[in-house]
Amino acid sequence: MSNQISDDYRHLLMEVQQRIRAAQYDALKAVNREMINLYWDIGKMIVTRQQNVNWGKSVVEQLAKDLQAEFPGISGFSTRNIWRMRDFYLTYHSQEILPPMVAEFGWTHNIVKYYGL
Repeated sequence: MSNQISDDYRHLLMEVQQRIRAAQYDALKAVNREMINLYWDIGKMIVTRQQNVNWGKSVVEQLAKDLQAEFPGISGFSTRNIWRMRDFYLTYHSQEILPPMVAEFGWTHNIVKYYGL
């Protein structure tokens, strides 16, 4: 009888472990998707302002400084990365089917694809 309980318990443990891993993976995908959408939106906002309000390059440098000051513990808002967000938007915005698909890939994948890093 104790063997049966032991086998049942091992089966339960495996099921719970698999469910936890699946939930972790789903959470990671959701966070990634939101970050890609955020970077897309930031890139779009910059491009729109540069086209409609005739802002130049200095807006990116100032935005990076202000974002780093507002969110000191969060990386990813360097001048170079904000330029990448802008380039990311410009690269994919005119292709109807691509923007939703791009959000399924990680930011690093998109940067490597665009910059060949």
